[in-house]
Amino acid sequence: MKLQIEGQKLRVRIGEEELATLLTGQPVVLHTRFTHTMSLSCTVRAVAGAAARFSGQPDAWSIDLPEASVREHAAVLPTRDGLSFELESGDGKPLTLLFDVDVRDSVRHRRAK
Repeated sequence: MKLQIEGQKLRVRIGEEELATLLTGQPVVLHTRFTHTMSLSCTVRAVAGAAARFSGQPDAWSIDLPEASVREHAAVLPTRDGLSFELESGDGKPLTLLFDVDVRDSVRHRRAK
């Protein structure tokens, strides 16, 4: 999983193996240790419901994506388009949550055949 932050945009990009994990109902977890005393974890889940959610603590993020949207997105892969959700930030401009699947490795593999 890769996270990219730019202003009020958070992009979550996963690989196809991680997508398969999400589609079985299991979470995908990223853990990065920056220093001995500073780390960040991010857990992404596909859940029932129509809304995406972002919650957690400063060092432990939790992102819930609507399972139906994730499954619909998986059905049209490979595509450059991802999912986009607008989330209330609580103060001012909303957070745009972008989710996409990196299919470059499998596309290269398919072309080689």
